[in-house]
Amino acid sequence: MTAETSQTLDRGLRVLKLLADTDHGLTVTELSHKLGVNRTVVYRLLATLEQHALVRRDIGGRARVGLGVLRLGRQVHPLVREAALPALRSLAEDLGATAHLTLVDGTEALAVAVVEPTWTDYHVAYRAGFRHPLDRGAAGRAILHARQGCTEGDGLALTHGELEAGASGAAAPLLGVSGIEGSVGVVLLADTVPERVGARVVAAAKEVAEALR
Repeated sequence: MTAETSQTLDRGLRVLKLLADTDHGLTVTELSHKLGVNRTVVYRLLATLEQHALVRRDIGGRARVGLGVLRLGRQVHPLVREAALPALRSLAEDLGATAHLTLVDGTEALAVAVVEPTWTDYHVAYRAGFRHPLDRGAAGRAILHARQGCTEGDGLALTHGELEAGASGAAAPLLGVSGIEGSVGVVLLADTVPERVGARVVAAAKEVAEALR
């Protein structure tokens, strides 16, 4: 800790991070041990976080992340979208294909930014807000590759006809970005994905990941 930082805020943020890393919640005693502070301090931290709906405690007294965190998380999408747009525009124009940024939303893949090429006679229509299962479509499969630690070929996923008949997809996950699961990809009218497309998508995903770090 330095003179410019708040010890209480630091501890509160550490509580949220600890709770976010567990599926079954943590007791006051467990949090006290992990933070290296006494139980009274933990009670005060939890009470404050509960007031803001960032933490909730179940019947057994275990603390868990509250719904307030989800409300904060929704505000992240516009910031992530803004950071990704330059790379998406370049990708769409280079390949003449519809480019998109997709993030995990619960158990689904959610397209949060879409850029269509300006010079093509026709291209695949795709819209921000489109949802699909993580195990269907290149965008979701790329995210699953990263989640499973499969980063061979930088986690590139290629699909054909899974979400739209006659359309192929290529997507690469955002790697090394803390707190964000997502992918960058393109959708194009083709039976197969040219090798150049895959390499360009991987490069764009790395560019977006760097902008978000």
